[in-house]
Amino acid sequence: MTPQPNPEAGAAVKAADRAHVFHSWSAQELIDPLAVAGAEGSYFWDYDGKRYLDFSSGLVYTNIGYQHPKVVAAIQEQAAHLSTFAPAFAIEARSEAARLIAERTPGDLDKIFFTNGGADAVEHAVRMARLHTGRPKVLSAYRSYHGGTQQAVNITGDPRRWASDSAAAGVVHFWAPYLYRSRFYAETEEQECARALEHLETTIAFEGPGTVAAIVLETVPGTAGIMVPPPGYLAGVREICDRHGIVFVLDEVMAGFGRTGEWFAAGLTGVTPDLMTFAKGVNSGYVPLGGVAISGAIAETFARRPYPGGLTYSGHPLACAAAVATINVMAEEGVVDNARRLGEGVVAPALRELAERHPSVGEVRGVGMFWALELVKDRETREPLVPYNATGEANAPMAAFAAAAKKHGLWPFVNMNRTHVVPPCNVSEAELKEGFAALDAALSVADEYTAQASYRG
Repeated sequence: MTPQPNPEAGAAVKAADRAHVFHSWSAQELIDPLAVAGAEGSYFWDYDGKRYLDFSSGLVYTNIGYQHPKVVAAIQEQAAHLSTFAPAFAIEARSEAARLIAERTPGDLDKIFFTNGGADAVEHAVRMARLHTGRPKVLSAYRSYHGGTQQAVNITGDPRRWASDSAAAGVVHFWAPYLYRSRFYAETEEQECARALEHLETTIAFEGPGTVAAIVLETVPGTAGIMVPPPGYLAGVREICDRHGIVFVLDEVMAGFGRTGEWFAAGLTGVTPDLMTFAKGVNSGYVPLGGVAISGAIAETFARRPYPGGLTYSGHPLACAAAVATINVMAEEGVVDNARRLGEGVVAPALRELAERHPSVGEVRGVGMFWALELVKDRETREPLVPYNATGEANAPMAAFAAAAKKHGLWPFVNMNRTHVVPPCNVSEAELKEGFAALDAALSVADEYTAQASYRG
């Protein structure tokens, strides 16, 4: 589709937004939302006709891109047939979505509890774990994001937790492996893995193993930095959980449905959790949907004991129809294989080549269509390009980088001192190369804030 400029319509949309829409995670008077006129595939455009290649996939959920005709048609057909129905009934779209998801989850995660999104999926997974074990505490990593609802945001490890942290949510945080900024003075992945597991063991010992209901981990942390866990780490956590009777919850809200080149990122590790949360890519975000995939043992807990939880829109027909269509599209069009193949063959070498030429790039890491560039002031000291949780003037270098990317037609995913490369999983090689050219130009702006630029000055 060719964007058609209509600045008058854009001004009206923007005016209504500024008058009435209250935006997430924002100081309302300090933001300037872009008015979007349309989207298709890997692109969206504004009312001035400027087109952007979306390297953020919305919020890392348009895994098959925008406006896929088969998914749009499925939503339209479902709306004409049965647009909504209460969750206590068996309906075709809901049953089929659950079946298709269960076919792809690891192990015996064969029961699917549907939610409206990722945060409430985490809420319900934690509730299930606490009821199953009869224990109160939940352990999660500092570098993590699990959602914005009250329990989920307390489980979250990043600064968005701080304003809502009740200090009474039964959550204990620990350090997960992250070799580039190791908390364990490790020099190799093997050391980082072993010391991170020892740290977790010690944390559990001092908290009291009999008080811990669940350990909640993103299989591959997303917003927190796309740190692929070292070999053996998740298997080690699995063993610790088994030994202490702790429920192991993997959060696949961002990493699932092809993002890592596997249907679920757990497929990279061979580890099966007791509970797995999902959302986002399950239907490419076309209609809000999330859920919990439940193991046989935990499902049995509620076989004759009512589960005390539910949602009015659990398994909404339109959302489930979109999920059925999305999963079928991904299978028919080889989307998961595309993410794996282009991730290995195109994204990895291109990003590493950019890192060689740009002193602002401290580390490249990722898998599939799930990558992060860690931007630094100095490669030797690894000082971040901006301070942790920087705002305002302190965040100017990252703001300048993002502005440069947008100027060159690339919409980036930026968080703290990182830019993430997370395009749709069905992105083409040509689109990736277009994006890397824009990223190259934007990194040149970031380079001006490095120690090397200071030396030149």
